[in-house]
Parts: sequence; C-alpha cells; structure tokens
Amino acid sequence: METKVKISTTFNCSLQRAFKSPMLCDVTKVHTGYGMMPKVTHCTEDENWGKIGSSKKVFVEKSLTHKGGFGSVDNVVERIEDKYWKIEINQFQAWMLSFYKFVGEWQTTEIEKDKILIEYTYTLYSNNVLLYPINWIFTKTFWRKYMKQALENVRQITLDKEPYQYA
Repeated sequence: METKVKISTTFNCSLQRAFKSPMLCDVTKVHTGYGMMPKVTHCTEDENWGKIGSSKKVFVEKSLTHKGGFGSVDNVVERIEDKYWKIEINQFQAWMLSFYKFVGEWQTTEIEKDKILIEYTYTLYSNNVLLYPINWIFTKTFWRKYMKQALENVRQITLDKEPYQYA
C-alpha cells in the first residue's frame, strides 16, 4: 500500500537556499526527533551525497522503537537544480509498522524574489495488509506532524543561512 501526505508553505529566502538546505545542510538540524522518531546523530558513507544515485547511512539516537546507531539508508533518486529533489529511505533497522520504504519529494517554486513555494511530499510504502489501516492513520497523523516539524527546522536553517555540508 502507498500512503501519501503533502504539506506546503512559503519560505522567505533565495530559491537556491530553499532548494539546497533540506538536503545539503546538517541533517541533525532537520531531523531532531519527534515522539517515537529518534533524532539523527550523524551520517556515514556520504562522500557523494546530493548527487543523483548517491546514498548515505543515517545513524540515530536510542528511542522507543530503535536501539540507537545505524537507522536507515537515504538515496538521491532525482535532483533538478533549484526545482526538485526525490529521495528514497530504506533498509530500516527498526520495525516500522511493515513500512519498507519512504519516498520524499521537495519541490521549490519561485513566486517572487525571496518568496519560495515549498511543496513537501512523502509516500510511505507498506506490505502487510493487516496493518494498512494503522499505516494510513500513522501517515495522515503522526508522519504529517513529523514533516511539519522537519519543514520548520529547514525554514530555520534557511533563515540562519547555515552552511552546506555537501556540494
């Protein structure tokens, strides 16, 4: 089953900053933990991160659902400069309600100078028919709130003009 959630907002910054910040800045400032979702602590094997086909291993703190340490793998599927990112998260190291991958999309559209429309979408993929109702509820409630927190963290990164960690 595929369950999708989309949120939109505007950022008051340059198009380049709105595009690059969520993927190329310090991910520990984006994914700061929320409920059962653990905080990201660091990444490894990320030398080429940001390029199409690149990946990185993501490490997280201990939480109710994870012992801490290696948590998942992020992969860049598509990158259209100053417009669109598509990433896939998989190889989850903790049981995730039978979700086997998440696909995130970040789209930027310049409305006017320093006013950027952000469309942030996640599609969660699950494969246990018995859990489909729970998967749907999880995606539409908890995951939506988690995305809003991550979005606001990215907004702050753009306002603070955080340096990029990746090219």
